[in-house]
Amino acid sequence: MTLFDAGLQPERTELAWRRTSLAIGVGSLVALRLLPVALDAPGWAFVGLAGLLAAAILFLASRRRARAVNVALRDAGDRSALPGGALLGALALLVTLAGAAGVSLVLGLALA
Repeated sequence: MTLFDAGLQPERTELAWRRTSLAIGVGSLVALRLLPVALDAPGWAFVGLAGLLAAAILFLASRRRARAVNVALRDAGDRSALPGGALLGALALLVTLAGAAGVSLVLGLALA
């Protein structure tokens, strides 16, 4: 049985979550700037604001998850019960829904 190695794996994972939330935030800022102008309707700014809110929630949830992982590994080593995959599932659902909405928007504008 291998005990917990206090290496950099938890830190790399936390940095990956930060990059993901930053990428969602930057994409949302671009959407906030471009969608209302490109679609000629100010209501599309809501999409960018919703994305910024999702990025902030993801950032905070990933910080909380990273702290829980560090505490669990420090206290119990490899025998610990780590947090589940709910955050990863929520992120996958969010990205899938955003992608489907984007495809339907493009197809709807192309057919109109």
